[in-house]
Amino acid sequence: MILNDVHTGIQKYRKRKRIGRGTGSGHGKTSGRGHKGYFSRSGSSRRRGFEGGQMPLFRRVAKRGFNNRAFADTVVIVNVGQLDKAFDDGADVTAESLVARGMIPSRFDVLKVLGDGQLTKKLTVKAHRFSQSAEAVIVAAGGRFERISATDRLSPKN
Repeated sequence: MILNDVHTGIQKYRKRKRIGRGTGSGHGKTSGRGHKGYFSRSGSSRRRGFEGGQMPLFRRVAKRGFNNRAFADTVVIVNVGQLDKAFDDGADVTAESLVARGMIPSRFDVLKVLGDGQLTKKLTVKAHRFSQSAEAVIVAAGGRFERISATDRLSPKN
């Protein structure tokens, strides 16, 4: 091995293959697509998960039981520490006000308040669900919490 030749021919960035630029380029005429057939045509593509005619993995793996993911409620969570930073003393915290401040997305099914963080302001918090620690923190700060019924949803998920 000659040390001078170790790095010759190695490039940091490979130049892109310029196809369809004449026969002298080495990638002219059929431009690497071969002759005839589906993949020589424009718009040809393989579908996702296609394994060249082999039985696809998705079909080989057993699928049993019921998955509730498509029907489950989308739960958005907010911590009381976030509420303390975002709202003034005596404010009403609703799903609409949280969406307006960009704290939660506009599409969800259930709003849940969790008790992580400190709350130093007296707030009225309206949400679908509260953790026990969140209830304790809100009441300890002199505020109050109100549960919204599941039918009073801000927006449908789908």
